[in-house]
Amino acid sequence: MSEHNDIVQVHREGAVAVVTMNCPERRNAFSMKMRLALLDTFHTLFNEDSESRAIVLTGAGGHFCAGGDLSEMTSVDPSLLAMRERIAIGTRLFRMIFTGSKPVVAAVEGNCMGAGVSLAAACDLAIGSAASKLSCAFVKVGLLPDTGLLWTLPQKVGGGKARELMLSGAAFDGVEAGRIGLFNQVAEPGEALALAVSRASQLAQLPPVTLALLKASLVNGNNTISAAWRREVDLNPLTRQTHDHLEAVAAFMEKRPPTFSGN
Repeated sequence: MSEHNDIVQVHREGAVAVVTMNCPERRNAFSMKMRLALLDTFHTLFNEDSESRAIVLTGAGGHFCAGGDLSEMTSVDPSLLAMRERIAIGTRLFRMIFTGSKPVVAAVEGNCMGAGVSLAAACDLAIGSAASKLSCAFVKVGLLPDTGLLWTLPQKVGGGKARELMLSGAAFDGVEAGRIGLFNQVAEPGEALALAVSRASQLAQLPPVTLALLKASLVNGNNTISAAWRREVDLNPLTRQTHDHLEAVAAFMEKRPPTFSGN
């Protein structure tokens, strides 16, 4: 099955929906058109699509995302309210990816700059090429990090390293991204997408309701120890009632692979 939106494309690999940013001539820059298309695509995948159980986000033309479209910034409404709304669209996209009910895996090749790093960090997992080039470049163009990076980067790599990367805007490669924890797995050049689809396929075989509740718990349930244990007490009884939990127990007892239905 293939779906086409000129700047964002979606195709299926089993239960995995592969979302491709498709503006290779601009290295998939995070333009307003790209933001809105991604927002619409992820809304559909999370809320209206029953076929996919996991999502991969990648870029066309050998690059992930070159960050904000600087040429566009000179032609848009410069008023404070217009700028606020522009930033808010990226924030809504980040919140949707980060809190959505299905796991999202980034597949990073080539350039991953500014908002590209934000998108990769918003995903549950990131698989990236050793040869990819990354930078939290916002400060170099007089901007603050956006699309959730002020939150996600310290969570991924630790506060001290995140501060260094955001203050300097220095470039680093995929090997370093793996070493500091921004990438969960480092791939050979050209292999990130295949590995990301493989990881997403593994996630897609897990119980969907439990995955959704787990993602919600990781976002909302761990700020304090009392919040964490309350989340356990509140949500684990729900998972115990699901068909998928009963199926997992039955499959274990019968020594067979489980088949999860999302019920």
